[in-house]
Amino acid sequence: MRPWSRRRFLGTAAGLLLGGRFPAVTAADVSGSSGDAGETTLFLCGDVMTGRGIDQILPHPCDPRLYEAAMTSAAGYVELAERTNGPIQQPAAFSYPWGDALEALEHFRPDHRIINLETSVTRSADALPKGINYRMSPENFPVITAAGIDCCTLANNHVLDWGEAGLIETLNIVQAAGIAVAGAGRNSEEVRRPAVLDNGARGRVLVFAFGCASSGVPAAWSAGVGNAGVNYLPECSRQAALRIAEEVQKEKRDGDIIVVSVHWGGNWGYDVPAGQREFARVLIEANAADIVHGHSSHHPKAMEVHRGRLILYGCGDFLNDYEGIRGYEAYRDDLVLMYLPRLDSRDGRLLGLEMVPFRIRNFRLNHARTEDAQWLSATLDRECRRFGGRIEPAGDGMLAFHWD
Repeated sequence: MRPWSRRRFLGTAAGLLLGGRFPAVTAADVSGSSGDAGETTLFLCGDVMTGRGIDQILPHPCDPRLYEAAMTSAAGYVELAERTNGPIQQPAAFSYPWGDALEALEHFRPDHRIINLETSVTRSADALPKGINYRMSPENFPVITAAGIDCCTLANNHVLDWGEAGLIETLNIVQAAGIAVAGAGRNSEEVRRPAVLDNGARGRVLVFAFGCASSGVPAAWSAGVGNAGVNYLPECSRQAALRIAEEVQKEKRDGDIIVVSVHWGGNWGYDVPAGQREFARVLIEANAADIVHGHSSHHPKAMEVHRGRLILYGCGDFLNDYEGIRGYEAYRDDLVLMYLPRLDSRDGRLLGLEMVPFRIRNFRLNHARTEDAQWLSATLDRECRRFGGRIEPAGDGMLAFHWD
């Protein structure tokens, strides 16, 4: 077949998505990961929650016991999903939850794949008394490597659900797999270090990660001189952004692309607090962020561009076990997005942002239906216009972000 350039594909062939198959891509079709030495393409998404129900359908599940008021066994979330959308074949392959997203990743070949892993990877039985405790079995960690993930941010409100021992085991498992970690560590010095992703002749991508109190991260989870924990952020404010900017400048070299990943805010609703917006903008103005990667909301939220840099206020979940849970249907948390920002490798400016929509069904990512992609497009367009941006369909299924 004729090799597709990235721009040509986005302009003329995005409709192939909803047919359930991308054009085949071979090594000969791709020159470098992103196909353009002047560009760096990232894969970003919302929260990846492979614990609880998803862990149960994989080959080596943890003890399913839970301490939730409404559910005492993780197997109950599998049963709920099956009552909603039909049976799930078990045990599922490690690649199963990613579903059609693997095809998209293979086609677009992003230079780096960055996720917020919002679950502990441990068999620790030390469940903290917090109501909801997420964990996955270490033997099931190939579910993460199956997607070729390069970096896991861990500064979130579930990584310490099974105590400090659970966090240390998580760090050991993730790092032993050759995956970079940001936002959590064995002490306060370690949590401040960025994940460093080699960008070849184009320099580096540095990922700094923070867990904010507004997302439910307890202050007690903050790492100390002698204890493991997260890179805790008490508030999102101008002063906090300036402090972070000082840390970033100590690590940054000419040519580096900086991603600041923040777990902030509540789970539901489209409001963007003024404090979040100021925090993100100050980071950019201080030359301390090329992308602000926000997450915690269970559904996608608005995005904007400030001084040529991308701010994602809420990426929504990407993988979870929420099928059949009632109460927030209006937000369509079953619809998720793969974000593929393209950056100028020289200065980090945003060149373009395309998004691939999927629908979670049977704990698997499936290409979104036409009507679902249209709903996402209209909803996000409404929200982005408040910040000077707009969302438009890019062929049948894909979405493109445009800004003034």
